[in-house]
Amino acid sequence: MPRLLIFLLMLITTPVWAQTQITWETLRDVRFTSRYHKEAGASYYVPHFGASVKALEGKEVYLKGYMLPLLPEENMFILSSNPYSSCFFCGTGGPESIVELRLKPGHPRFKMDQVVTIQGKLKLNQDDINQCNYILDEAEVY
Repeated sequence: MPRLLIFLLMLITTPVWAQTQITWETLRDVRFTSRYHKEAGASYYVPHFGASVKALEGKEVYLKGYMLPLLPEENMFILSSNPYSSCFFCGTGGPESIVELRLKPGHPRFKMDQVVTIQGKLKLNQDDINQCNYILDEAEVY
């Protein structure tokens, strides 16, 4: 009986252990080159992810940052290493300092610059210029 209880306890707590905490420092393992995009008529930065970031692709991770509800009615949320007033769009940091969130339905309402920890599956985006380089799929508050 005690073995059964230990086994059941392990099954219940395994999902918590399966998640990996990442930091903004983790996401800095990337370098960028400039490439001209014909359809957009502009140059953009192409990410070249380092080995440590590539190893996290598809894994369940969690990250703490500042919530930027850009267009909440269209489900457009960004998690940033900096508050909105000093995000990378304003000159602080780079594309590696934000993560696009694809939040699960039923998420809470967020305030601008609310500090939150979000969990989700990390997706690396190298090709779609309409999305961030880092994306958390199936994201929710940790």
